[in-house]
Amino acid sequence: MMVTPQGPRLVEFNVRFGDPECQVLMVRLESDIVPYLPAAATGTLASPSPPIWSESVVLCVVLAVRGYPGEPETGSAIIGAEADFGPNVMVFHASTARREDGALIAAGGRALNVCARGETLRLARDRAYGAIEKICWPESFFRRDIGWRGFSG
Repeated sequence: MMVTPQGPRLVEFNVRFGDPECQVLMVRLESDIVPYLPAAATGTLASPSPPIWSESVVLCVVLAVRGYPGEPETGSAIIGAEADFGPNVMVFHASTARREDGALIAAGGRALNVCARGETLRLARDRAYGAIEKICWPESFFRRDIGWRGFSG
């Protein structure tokens, strides 16, 4: 979605599990997704019960490596991304790998997606950025303006 002077416009659909746009939906999904997968593949999607969705607001912030989207500088160590951030934060590994010594490293451009939920957009945003502050990865960057248009006043 892109906000233009003429109003919101749909730019593209991103529904692959690796896309942040899909990951926010997965955080909101309270139903078990497994029955929907074969139903979607076989054209019987109407047969499972309708999914149950949380009313929570979910926000996702992408952490990318230097050089992204051009030539990403891979191989930098990521510390703290696997911590327990509580029940309202989920960190998706979009492009990470393990070195031989077990260290988590960046393996591509968009490496981590930090999704957080809350009763309000501000709370979801605070939780996402709070989790990012606990991740030690100096070679990364991320947008600091996610969700700002949703705040009034």
